[in-house]
Amino acid sequence: MSSAVVRECPPWTTMHMESQMSHTYLSDTQVAARYSVHRTTPWRWGKSDPSFPKPVSLTRGCTRWKLADLEAWEAAKSRNAL
Repeated sequence: MSSAVVRECPPWTTMHMESQMSHTYLSDTQVAARYSVHRTTPWRWGKSDPSFPKPVSLTRGCTRWKLADLEAWEAAKSRNAL
């Protein structure tokens, strides 16, 4: 069994960058928790669902999703469900 290496992002990139860019960023673990899925699922959604938001590379080895993009995706999904 192999163990995955989890790289930590610099502290200024972890959740809020309000002073830098006024965006909130979520990690794959946080996105997975938001939708109650495994942490690999958002990556799979990104490959299989063209409407799913693309992650943003903040630094080398630090990729995050913009919360605003996820909320817009959720709103579009709920509008389409009606």
